Amino acid sequence: MLVVIKKDYDEVSKEAARVVAELVYEKPNSVLGLATGGTPLALYQELIRMHKEDGLDFSKVTTFNLDEYINLPPSHPQSYHYFMRENLFKHINLNPRFIHIPSGMVDVNDINRINRYCEWYEEQMEKAGGIDLQILGIGANGHIGFNEPGSSLGSRTRIKTLTDSTKEDNARFFHGDLSQIPQYAITMGIGTIMEAHWILLLASGKNKANAIKDTVEGPVCARVPASILQMHRKAIIIVDEDAASMLSIEYEALTPDLL
Repeated sequence: MLVVIKKDYDEVSKEAARVVAELVYEKPNSVLGLATGGTPLALYQELIRMHKEDGLDFSKVTTFNLDEYINLPPSHPQSYHYFMRENLFKHINLNPRFIHIPSGMVDVNDINRINRYCEWYEEQMEKAGGIDLQILGIGANGHIGFNEPGSSLGSRTRIKTLTDSTKEDNARFFHGDLSQIPQYAITMGIGTIMEAHWILLLASGKNKANAIKDTVEGPVCARVPASILQMHRKAIIIVDEDAASMLSIEYEALTPDLL
């Protein structure tokens, strides 16, 4: 695990975009694992700028999203299908055939069908050659994807019940109305995430400081799902000074070249 501390959210996002762009330039048919939420927004904006101004080509890139809410249609403004389309996909030259986002339109009462669908999603990742670089945010409780505290560290893609803490984290996207947030989501599992060749986790703000300290310096445990990244040989954690404010060790200033 490499920890990189930047001044603020903008610098975190630009450094993350540099890492992603380096991979795409060197391997045009890269497979990217994508995240949603507020954390990667500026990263995606910088990738859009690089595409439009610097010619960064996504035409051969394949993408797999981490997760999706259950029972939100793709057209819903808070669905992750909608988020990705509005904040990245429609602004760059990704081939729609190479875009993969879990379907939220599954019957939560048909567990066998959900399990088959989750197995299918994992099979698509395997057919694509696996994830080259997985982008992650982190919840205030240390969750990655929708792998809440207590999730198995070897878990695979599956349906998860969202905790109150995660709902509170996401309430701003639903105008603060917790009753509008879906109860369930489909998410890549921790074991699935750990199979990515590189992992890039971003965090900013003092509200993430405790989670970052537990992730980087605490014990590896299911209570803090992101702590498993300590066991990944090629995990990069890029945080701003606020998110790093509880760390007790001095960390690196520069990220390595990926290839």
